[in-house]
Formats: sequence, C-alpha cells, structure tokens
Amino acid sequence: MLDLSRDWDRNRWYLFDRLVESPHKTCFFVRQQTLDSPEWAGEMEEATRFWSNQAFLCKIILDLMAFRLRRYNGAAEKSTPVFPPAMEEACKYVERIVNEEMHKRTRFPLEWGGEPPKSSDEDFAPTDGKKIIWRANVAASNCYEGAKETVGFHTDALTHLGPYPTIASLSLGTSRIFRLREVVPSDENETRSARTFNIPMPHNSLTIMHASCQETFKHSVPPQRTIDLFHPPFPPPLSLKNSGQSRDCNDEEGKQNQPGSNARINITFRFFRPDFRPSTTPQCKCGVACVLRPDMKNRYTYDGSSTSKGSSEPTGSGKPDSTRRNVVSKYWWTCHAGAQNEGKGCGMWKVMDAKAEGRGPFAGDV
Repeated sequence: MLDLSRDWDRNRWYLFDRLVESPHKTCFFVRQQTLDSPEWAGEMEEATRFWSNQAFLCKIILDLMAFRLRRYNGAAEKSTPVFPPAMEEACKYVERIVNEEMHKRTRFPLEWGGEPPKSSDEDFAPTDGKKIIWRANVAASNCYEGAKETVGFHTDALTHLGPYPTIASLSLGTSRIFRLREVVPSDENETRSARTFNIPMPHNSLTIMHASCQETFKHSVPPQRTIDLFHPPFPPPLSLKNSGQSRDCNDEEGKQNQPGSNARINITFRFFRPDFRPSTTPQCKCGVACVLRPDMKNRYTYDGSSTSKGSSEPTGSGKPDSTRRNVVSKYWWTCHAGAQNEGKGCGMWKVMDAKAEGRGPFAGDV
C-alpha cells in the first residue's frame, strides 16, 4: 500500500473564501463485484457529474459510483481503482470480525436492514450460523507521512453511507493516535464536559466505528511530537518495486535492508447503501447534490426495544447504554456547493424524511 500511495492525491476544497489543501494524501477504491452489480447500473454518468461539480472535503466525502475522479490541478481523468488483491484479502478478514462484533450490540432502527452485497467469497459464512449483516463495498485509504500530517476533527458525511453506518478502519505502518471527541447535546452543555479518547493505532490493528459513532463523536488524527519508524517484517512482494529492486520474501539480505518508514496507511472499509445512491440525493438551489449530516446537538436515549424487520428477535444481543443519549433527532440535507464555489453556497437545508424519500429497508421500525 505504501508503494501505491505515491500516486495518491491531496484533496483541495474551499474553506469560506480560501482554497486549502488536505494535510495528507488519499485514494478511493471500489470493490470489483460492486462495479459489476446491476444494483448500481446506470449511475455512472450522474456520479461523474456529481464529482466534477463538487470538491472533496479533508474528511473524504466519498461516492460509490464516482467511476472517474478528477485531479483538482486540471490533470486528466483516471479510473477509480478497484481493491488490489491484498486489500481484497484483508477485507474478508475485516468482514468476519465486524459481523461478529455487530451481533453483540443492539442495532439502531435506521441502520440498513436489507441484504448485504453479494460476495465472491463462497467460504465467507459465520461459524455460529448467524446472518451476515455487513459487507464493505468501498474503501477510503489515507496516507499520513511523518508526525505532522494529520486530519482535523470531523464526522464522515452520511450522504451515501446513510444513518448509523459501521466503518472498519485498518491501520498499517507506524503507530499514530486516533482521537475521538464527544459532541455534548445542547441541553447538557452546562452540566458536563465532552469526553475525549486517545486510541493508539499500531500496525495491523483494526478499529470499528460502530453505529452512532458518527452521530455522537468527531474523530481526528492529531499531530505528534515524535513517532517511531516502522520496519516491515518482510520485503515487498515481487509485484512491487522498492528502490528499483524487488526481493523475494525468503531473501535474508532483502529482509535486513528494508528501510524504515514514518508513514501510516489507514484503510477505512465502508458500506455505501443502495437506498442512498447518487440518483436519490436531493439537490440544493445551486444545482449541486446535497450532503447528509446528523443533528448532533439534539439527541435522545434509545432503549433498544425495537426488533429487526421481518424478525421477532431483538436487533442485537448487546445491552444499550441507557446513560448515553445516542440517537439523533434529525438528519439534514444541506447545501455543499460552498466547498468548491469559492466558499459560496445557497444555504439551503431540509430535514431528511426517510419514508417520503423511499429509504430503507431499515433494521427497525421508523
């Protein structure tokens, strides 16, 4: 992945009236079976227009059907890459872990309740016989080189993830801190302070941002004073080049000569919901597709008493945290044109109406 990251880009967008650049490189991958799926057929041109009219945010607002990405410096278009073999293999391990963990918790009513995308891996089946409820179909990859490359506090746009997404983040390379900061509801500002969690992310570690994380926390990768160099335990495979040479993994000299790296590669596996395809995204007065955000300041406590659609079983076996207000009251479709239009947008917003917009199926009653 480090070899691939040399060709990744830094996103640019407008912050008010100033053009700024992301302090890290990023790339977006689509799973091959998703590209081949008839469920997403006919969305290519619309998604291409969507991405040619919108700038990326540093938090990587991704679109599954962006089959063509434009560089902001005017370079030619390039096809969105599919999962390379190593990423595809890692994704299968990640899916098993995510499904095991999701079955341990209570699900939220607005989570996706339909069938997950089909997998080409016939061997992927839960050992305990439980239903598969999550599969990744896209991945956003970020490269943080050195101690000063960062991403500030943000929540991921829910435009195509939908409400209460589950995102699995795989860290490779040098260890960095992943920081979560709670957003305190408006009516609790006077009674308590926001909680902040610093989570070390060593090589080959997996962090799962479960449903309600995007609704209740902001996350970041902060700068650090120092970081350790990461020394790969094996040289790269023969298919990759390293300083003009490829060495076999059994080459002892190659193992000893592997240079240290100060980079962290972060792969966030995601599921883009078919009920939030680009063709279903409202447009603002600017003629640009809106972005979906949660109303993080107004929340209530979910007791977990809802049941999965078509099932008499509880939506999860985990126990809800009755002391935390983890359900947002509303989601907003808002103008996003200002991210590229010199910071100028129309200011349009409207509340998402899941039923009127034909969203679903959901994990519980809406």
